[in-house]
Amino acid sequence: WVHNALVRSSRTFNSPLPAFLLIHTSYFNNSNRKMIYRFIVAAALATSANGFTMPSSSASTSTRLSALDTDAFESSIETFDPLNLSEENSSTHNNRAAVIAAAAAFMTPLSANAAGPDWGIFEGRTGSLLHPVAMFTMAAFSVSTGLLGFQWRRQRTLGDEISSLKKTLPDLAGASSIADALQNAQSAETVDSAYVAKLKAAMPIESQISELQKERKDLASAGPRDKHFSQGALLAFIGTAFAIEGPLNTYARAGKLFPGPHLYAGAGLVVLWALAASMVPAMQKGNDAARTVHIGANLAGIGLFGWQVTSGIPILLKVVEFTKWP
Repeated sequence: WVHNALVRSSRTFNSPLPAFLLIHTSYFNNSNRKMIYRFIVAAALATSANGFTMPSSSASTSTRLSALDTDAFESSIETFDPLNLSEENSSTHNNRAAVIAAAAAFMTPLSANAAGPDWGIFEGRTGSLLHPVAMFTMAAFSVSTGLLGFQWRRQRTLGDEISSLKKTLPDLAGASSIADALQNAQSAETVDSAYVAKLKAAMPIESQISELQKERKDLASAGPRDKHFSQGALLAFIGTAFAIEGPLNTYARAGKLFPGPHLYAGAGLVVLWALAASMVPAMQKGNDAARTVHIGANLAGIGLFGWQVTSGIPILLKVVEFTKWP
């Protein structure tokens, strides 16, 4: 239908431009192609009307032109009347005016034509896959950052645990270890069997303290505190950036957003990242409530990441289906 309308427009206007536009529509993006089709439809509608007449006002016209040479004036109209303005049929005038109004409406751009600009590679499959790839990486990065946080928390709380265990040990009478104290007690002239029993019962506690001290030393050498802080800052930056990039890419490709679980979970995830980061100053001052909120926000964020994966995979499959490289 569009092709036939184009041919008719080309013949009427005696111009190859409409045919050139139809032949080359494959080289334009969707928005430009829609505008070209509107031009073709408008041209077809306009050429279907040979002309239209203005509202009849013969009485007033004859009065105003009474002093003029009427025959000469009418002759001049007949020599140049491309739109048949001299025609007196009012119904034909109304129909043709409606046709031209419809043609003008077809030429009006869409009010929400957001996909108009050519975004290039950002609109193709490469740009569309940036968001899912980045978010899959950030999901694993979140788990890694959380483990580092728990390691730092473990390192920080080991001191209190070791101090509590040391308080349960019996008096070593100046010895450096329970083994030395036990040897001294057994080699004394008078052996205190009750004291020896206490020392023997405390030997497992001493072994536990040694293991905890070794664990704290290993954690301190690994530096989970600095790593957790650095990864957390990077996670908040990259995660927030690509949480915004995803909807922008969707809007560039489709001209609209698709509200749903995936979009809501992503927005909630950014809010939880901001909440967790806002607790850091209070945590550095030893506020346990801030630490609890920080840990809870990040655990909830990891849970939302799981929801993101389940709701994002169908979207990813559609992106792969409806986009092309690059």
